[in-house]
Amino acid sequence: MTAEAMELETGRRMRGLDRAVEILDYLRRRRRPARPNEIAVGLSAPKSTTYELINLLIKAGMVEYADKEGRVFLGRKLYFLGIAYETQFDLTRECKSYLDHLAQVTHETSQLCMLDGNKYTVAMMREGMRPFRISSDVGERIPITWTASGRLLLAHMSDAEILAFIPEGDFVLPNGSRLPPEKFLADVARARAAKFFSFDSQADNFTHCFAAPVYQKGTTCVATLCLIAPRGDATRNYERYREALTSSARELSEKLGDRPIRISKAGVA
Repeated sequence: MTAEAMELETGRRMRGLDRAVEILDYLRRRRRPARPNEIAVGLSAPKSTTYELINLLIKAGMVEYADKEGRVFLGRKLYFLGIAYETQFDLTRECKSYLDHLAQVTHETSQLCMLDGNKYTVAMMREGMRPFRISSDVGERIPITWTASGRLLLAHMSDAEILAFIPEGDFVLPNGSRLPPEKFLADVARARAAKFFSFDSQADNFTHCFAAPVYQKGTTCVATLCLIAPRGDATRNYERYREALTSSARELSEKLGDRPIRISKAGVA
């Protein structure tokens, strides 16, 4: 086989692999069995190619016949692959690609933020592509009340639980003023309803913080994805930044599901 023929064959196989993944993802999103011709129409794909790939996926155990009408659905092989994946789920490892993506599409600093006891901490960070540096010290413990993420990380708690959880002294802001507890509780309620929170940073006079929740079991915010941007750029690009951030957080939440998370020291360092 000539080099040109090999290149064409490789390209054909890659396109076939991409289409096979599309078939699996289509069934995942549909959440019910479908006939091969329905899948072809849903993907705007050639019927002959779709039938051929479905037969290959059936042989591999990744797709199975669901009824006597010829409908197919995701196969048990995917279940066993999922179990193997589940045992290795590492939030910090999974998050790296999202932080890289956010820093690339927004040019702003992206962060993975979490609770460390009754304090807030930046677990991972990717600096934005700017001539000047906007960043935080990874691992530094900061009062929850100073942060946009803090409003989301406590959103699963009642007002009484939140007030019992936060040390009284942490309602004093970096400028020396005191944040009224009722104002913080109102912010938490807004963040809970919107599944998003942003405000001008409490730590400086020139940045704006965006935060979106990463959920476990669909209800508890176990981490946040964040963007730190100059206030002028945050205002000009507010909706674009918000959409990029919340979309990434939703996808990461779907991956996490109800699995116990593992935080690797290598990821946090």
